[in-house]
Amino acid sequence: MTLVDEPSLTSVDPLISKSTAKTHEFAESGRSYNLGFKMSMNNYTNAFMTTVTAFKMDGLGNDFLIIDRRNKNIHLSKEKITELADRKKIGFDQIIFIEKETNNETPITIFNSDGNEVAACGNGSRCIGYLLGKEKKINNIILRTTERILKTEIVDDLMVKINMGKPIFDWNKIPLSKEMNFKKINIEIVDQSNNKFNEGFALNVGNPHIVFFVNDCFNFDLKKLGPRLENHSFFPEKCNVTLAQVMDKNNIKVNVWERGAGLTKACGTAACATAVAGYHKKLTEKTCNIIFKEGVLNIHLNKDENIFMTGPVSEIKKLEVNI
Repeated sequence: MTLVDEPSLTSVDPLISKSTAKTHEFAESGRSYNLGFKMSMNNYTNAFMTTVTAFKMDGLGNDFLIIDRRNKNIHLSKEKITELADRKKIGFDQIIFIEKETNNETPITIFNSDGNEVAACGNGSRCIGYLLGKEKKINNIILRTTERILKTEIVDDLMVKINMGKPIFDWNKIPLSKEMNFKKINIEIVDQSNNKFNEGFALNVGNPHIVFFVNDCFNFDLKKLGPRLENHSFFPEKCNVTLAQVMDKNNIKVNVWERGAGLTKACGTAACATAVAGYHKKLTEKTCNIIFKEGVLNIHLNKDENIFMTGPVSEIKKLEVNI
């Protein structure tokens, strides 16, 4: 496993003895690393602090803090998650907990940077698949979220494919607030050149999305438009927002506002939603590249419309986090 140490985010506490540290150790190519925690007491506040060893990874800049709790009961409050997500501290789009494996499936629990739990994270799941695959020295890992089973495969160095399952179009399962044509959601958006677009495509790929096909996906003030669409009354569970610009039948450029995280460099489920929407609107083929600022995710829809996403993941960085 490629492992890059980051400077510790905890202060040095002379009261901590090695005997007080509780760790769960894994070995990889003769190297060991810890997935565990230790209790320390701050000299000045006399408050007990818990330090966990965590991992940081990203997929095309869409970044995650990963905490293993297969053998430890680690709980973070919503307030703590938002604190750690602050870019002035650690910073991440999602925090993902690895849970104890059952029946050859590893459950994962995902929270957005706003502290709310979500059911899917495509890039994060690819990162977890890579992390666990390297730990176990196998290429194929099965993950389980609250809504679906995800199968990951390491296909090359720092390259992971995932089967995201099938898209959902039923209005009450996306969900939408009322029955309507999911291919023509009547919400008007206006770009900075005053061009109007009013046919959003709504679907669920583990979480709810709306996709607008536009002339120029970066000719919008998405910092203002994103929150308005995310919180639109049509979406009782809020939604992810993608502005999609079709380059040709096999390439779409995107700009994404992620539910609970805001502007993001990349979003795996948004890539899946965009490719599905493009195919159903006859704008693209079943295999399509979704182009983000920092790279490309390849999406393929098979004959059963299972969504396969392939793309790069970062190296694994280890860090210590005070919780």
